[in-house]
Amino acid sequence: MPDPQQPGLPDDKSAISAAGAGAATDMAMSEGISLEGQDPQGGGPDTKPRSLWSDAWRDLRRNPVFLVSSLIILFLVVISIWPSLIASGNPLSCDLAKSQQGSQPGHPFGFNQQGCDVYTRTVYGARTSVAVGVLATLGVAVLGSVLGGLAGFFGGVWDAILSRVTDMFFAIPVVLGGLVLLSVVTSTTIWPVIGFMVLLGWPQISRIARGSVITAKQNDYVQAARALGASNTRMLLRHITPNAVAPVIVVATIALGTYIALEATLSFLGVGLRPPTVSWGIDISDASANVRNAPHMLLWPAGALAITVLAFIMLGDAVRDALDPKLR
Repeated sequence: MPDPQQPGLPDDKSAISAAGAGAATDMAMSEGISLEGQDPQGGGPDTKPRSLWSDAWRDLRRNPVFLVSSLIILFLVVISIWPSLIASGNPLSCDLAKSQQGSQPGHPFGFNQQGCDVYTRTVYGARTSVAVGVLATLGVAVLGSVLGGLAGFFGGVWDAILSRVTDMFFAIPVVLGGLVLLSVVTSTTIWPVIGFMVLLGWPQISRIARGSVITAKQNDYVQAARALGASNTRMLLRHITPNAVAPVIVVATIALGTYIALEATLSFLGVGLRPPTVSWGIDISDASANVRNAPHMLLWPAGALAITVLAFIMLGDAVRDALDPKLR
């Protein structure tokens, strides 16, 4: 067997002793650098640390609740924009000779009391409900986030005033407020209903945003930015808002389904949307008097409303679980 330590090739110990302490130090540093470049799991160089949003998106993609609810919502959005893709009829075209008749070829959901096709009205009703829910949620989120965020950041008298104002709005029952405020409106568009929801819905988002901003502004990176002379605008937009917006997104996503149900409730009571607007709430109200004779008139619009509200609530729950580090 040949000697592994050949005469012309000195071993590591002899090389280090010959080169001196400086070479030993350089060798140790190079070894340390090579080890730091390795992944602890043996998978190669370290990658950039993932943020809260990237971790949330990774969890959402693996959550079946998120996937199912997203597919349902995507389908609702598509038929809201292009209802003619799956319904070729006119929701306002009625034939009294077919009043309350059941399912027929070309009319799978039957007809309502006025002889209108229930299937077509159910498909076109998604446009109104989704539009009201999305626009009301956007208005509530923007107004509540701005007011609550500014009050939480600056504090003082503005925070005290906002707290008392929100207490006043929380004392107003939503349905009773809708009966009082919308009963004097004669418009048949969706804007009065959206305005009412924004008027009574912003205090909830405002309190969420206020608490989130108060928590975020106490973090070390915000204090460091303040010590370095960063302006209030820069701290709000650059450091606080990205780290305080997650709770607002979660509450707004869940509230979207609530606003769709609220629109249907107000329309059912006769103070929300009014004919000729096509709405699930209007169809449910018209069908409630004939539910024993023609249950199909109530079944389909009520089922569509329930599935839509459930989809948005499921989506909000999935987003909450992904964005809340305490639930990981």
